[in-house]
Amino acid sequence: MTSPDRQIAKSHFHSLTVAAFESRMATEIARLIERHGGKPLVAPALREIPLDDNSAALKFGVKLTTERVDLLILLTGIGTTALFDILKTRYPWSSIVAALKQTAIIARGPKPVAALKTLGLQPTLTVPEPNTWVDLISTLDEYRPVKGLRVAVQEYGASNRDLLEALKQRGADVFPVPIYRWALPEDLGPLRQALDEVIAGNVSVLLITNAAQVDHAMQVLEKDGKVEPFRAALKNMVVASIGPTASDRLHHHDWPIDLEPSHPKMGVLIKETGEQAHAILHQKQST
Repeated sequence: MTSPDRQIAKSHFHSLTVAAFESRMATEIARLIERHGGKPLVAPALREIPLDDNSAALKFGVKLTTERVDLLILLTGIGTTALFDILKTRYPWSSIVAALKQTAIIARGPKPVAALKTLGLQPTLTVPEPNTWVDLISTLDEYRPVKGLRVAVQEYGASNRDLLEALKQRGADVFPVPIYRWALPEDLGPLRQALDEVIAGNVSVLLITNAAQVDHAMQVLEKDGKVEPFRAALKNMVVASIGPTASDRLHHHDWPIDLEPSHPKMGVLIKETGEQAHAILHQKQST
């Protein structure tokens, strides 16, 4: 058997500086980078802001408990927890559970599943990896037609217009339920410093773990007039994207994508990037 130490050695960054724009899991990603032999440079690009107005969640509660919701699509774990926390301020938990028995619950991956489990609930369907909106629609198409069905979509950060439009095109009565939104960090100093380190050529690897990170980094770069130097620097380093949704934003902003992990999970992203980083850098430098 291969020991854990041997496995980590195979995926060793060998002291490369590895940047990430992770916010919620900033401490965890820094530890993982160090564990795999890298020097972490973690600068949050996002800040979660709870919506002051929870009217959409409360309207969903009315529909759920007194009318009818045929499908509930849960997109994030933290959003799932927040949604039910809001509902529990207005309704007994027993009435929420009773209403959900008439509703099919679709979880977009393992985080909403885990959030449901802590509430003693299980999803009707779980979207397979890489858990994109396209995979979600495909899963729904195989399950049943949504024409004429009332579909609630728990949103996160920003609205997924492609998902909502795909549901509407199939004839669903769609009801978005936003829980929180993304904003730039209050202190942009660490993010600006990380972007400047990339431009200066002091970073070998950049890990993207959320599509909104790319949009926010571009906002700062555009404001500072540094978009082109940043794009030029990316050509000489490894850019790793956690999955297709993040990769779409990278393509949109004309950033290179050198690697996507076999599974869209942070630990797998770091392990597999460590395994391939030196080979990718060598190839880029030789060309």
